[in-house]
Amino acid sequence: MLFTFAIMSLVKLSIKGISYSQTQNGAYALILNEVDGERKLPIVIGAFEAQSIAIALEKEIKPPRPLTHDLFKNFADRFDIVVKQVIIHKLVDGVFYSSIICERDKIEEIIDARTSDAIALALRFNAPIFTYKNILDKAGIYLKNNPLDPDKGSQEIDDILSNPETFGREESNQSGGTYSNHSLTELNELLDTAVEQEDYEKAAKIRDEISKR
Repeated sequence: MLFTFAIMSLVKLSIKGISYSQTQNGAYALILNEVDGERKLPIVIGAFEAQSIAIALEKEIKPPRPLTHDLFKNFADRFDIVVKQVIIHKLVDGVFYSSIICERDKIEEIIDARTSDAIALALRFNAPIFTYKNILDKAGIYLKNNPLDPDKGSQEIDDILSNPETFGREESNQSGGTYSNHSLTELNELLDTAVEQEDYEKAAKIRDEISKR
């Protein structure tokens, strides 16, 4: 028997961005935003998952070979499997648990998944992301300048949200400067090289510099 989620208690989320976690080396914070509200839901994820989510967000960057989540999407497309939605359904000891709601031949299946994997797939299927209201009430936070709930503005959350729309840390290039020192032609060449070498974190930073121009 399939488990049926209570639709009335679900809250839709969107992706605000990814920031490098100041509290955990090599970890990134995925910031989800309440669609019909102001609360943010920060989730610490690994570097590989952050890269995969960033690739899905950056439409201009196309990996020369499919990443694991791209492979799953290709596999699902081949066998007519559709991801309908992702639900973050449980929070235990700071760990979020998620389910992927899939459909094939009008039969719905629910698959357990890590939240980072579920969201990486939701992006590739253009599937909505939800969580339960009680989880958002427990783990959701307001930006630090929001007076409604100042008790949740801890230093750790402040660090995670300090630059929510930046993927990774600021990085210097080989000459010791920033990418702002390069011409557009050089930036496009660096971008092509980074994508070819599958260094998508660097590619995202170079893309951001190109966008500024």
